[in-house]
Amino acid sequence: MLINELQGKALNDFMEGILSLETVEECCAFFDDLCTVNEIKTMIQRFQVAKMLHNHNTYAQIEEEAGASTATISRVKRSLYHGNHSYEFIFARMKNNHHPENISE
Repeated sequence: MLINELQGKALNDFMEGILSLETVEECCAFFDDLCTVNEIKTMIQRFQVAKMLHNHNTYAQIEEEAGASTATISRVKRSLYHGNHSYEFIFARMKNNHHPENISE
C-alpha cells in the first residue's frame, strides 16, 4: 500500500473526517473546500475509468467517453487489478445500496 508512507495521526484524522460525511451534498461541499476543480476532475475521471474497466469497456471507448489518456487508463487498470481491491468493494457496495445505474456487471 503506497499510503503506508503517510500513516499516522494526520492521515487517520483525515480519513475519519471523510467517514463522517453522510450525504452526497456534504461530500461535494467538503471536496469543494479541500480540492481545486482540477483535482476533483482528476479523481472523477479515474473513478469513471475504473467503472468502465470494471464493465469491460475497451481503451478506445474509455478514451472517448472519459477523455482519459492511455497512461491514465493503464494506471487505473493497475490499481483496479493489482491494488487493494478497493474499487471492487466500492462497486459492490454501490450496487447493494440500490444504485444499479452507477455500476453494471
